Amino acid sequence: MIEWSSANAYDVQVREYCIRPAGPEDLDGARAVMLDTVYRDFGTGYVPRWHADIIDPAAAYLTPARHTLLVALDGADGKVVATAALDSRGPAHPPNPREVAERFPSGATAQLRRVYVSPGHRRRGLARRLVTGLLAFAVADGGYRSVYLHTDPAVEGAEGFWRSLGQVVRDEREDPDGGQGTVHFEVPFHTFAATAPPPTS
Repeated sequence: MIEWSSANAYDVQVREYCIRPAGPEDLDGARAVMLDTVYRDFGTGYVPRWHADIIDPAAAYLTPARHTLLVALDGADGKVVATAALDSRGPAHPPNPREVAERFPSGATAQLRRVYVSPGHRRRGLARRLVTGLLAFAVADGGYRSVYLHTDPAVEGAEGFWRSLGQVVRDEREDPDGGQGTVHFEVPFHTFAATAPPPTS
């Protein structure tokens, strides 16, 4: 169910969850989910050159007009339990393969980032709903030609989830040297029926 609020933002009720565009009051909770994911699931911890947007999500996603950060709130306590972001930066080369960077140029590419769900709230459809909201935002923007993301297949469930939604455009595990082991995806705009209004702040 989609409901318009007085702020002209949309709230999607997913069981006991509310998915909405993040506001300043949500950033501490969003940051906590993101940091927990990079430490617990990725095992990398915070790496400045990769994770600057986690430390300052307002500058990365709230301020730029063509970017967005969605959060899922637990209806029981209002705590942020999942995140999903979109920005207009295509994959850079290096570290990504040159052909991937050329296929998904900045400005014309909506890159999906930080689609993270806290462990106790997984397998409840939150990631899929969040991606639906990001795609609606990208469609409404009107300037994006493609939707791109990459994932680490070592993270449990990540590769299977993205394969269910998108098309693999490069699997670095198939490179002679194994590359970085990263899998690159394109998610078609028509993956979901874009019937939801785009999130607005």
